[in-house]
Amino acid sequence: MITMPIDVASTIQLAIAPAFLLVGRLARVVDRARVVADLVPIEPGAEYADCIAELHRLDRRMSVVSGSIFLGTAAMIAVCLVVAGLFVARVAAVDFTVALVLAFIVAMALLVVGLILFLVEVHLANKSIHVRSDLTGRGRL
Repeated sequence: MITMPIDVASTIQLAIAPAFLLVGRLARVVDRARVVADLVPIEPGAEYADCIAELHRLDRRMSVVSGSIFLGTAAMIAVCLVVAGLFVARVAAVDFTVALVLAFIVAMALLVVGLILFLVEVHLANKSIHVRSDLTGRGRL
């Protein structure tokens, strides 16, 4: 019989939370990209170049957030498989310990990589946030 001290509810909450947070971030980035796309002037110039540069940054952020959502979702699926495996092992009195441990490690690895991508996206977002120097009275830091 398998006895694994796993707090299933806490594990599921930890695995699910990042995906929900990231969907909101993705929606905000997409909304901003739509606004900027509507502001792109027809004539090339400084404003055109600024809009295109911002659209490139937003596109990169969308890709990173999407990857993070994918990995977070994959982690949730892996956690669900671990939970299902725990129940099957308990009911069928079969020892799946090695497979379950490996599946849990994969789930945590997916979650960690997804969270690293989240940090990358936060870094990209912070790099693009600034107040114009003519409004603050000083140069950009």
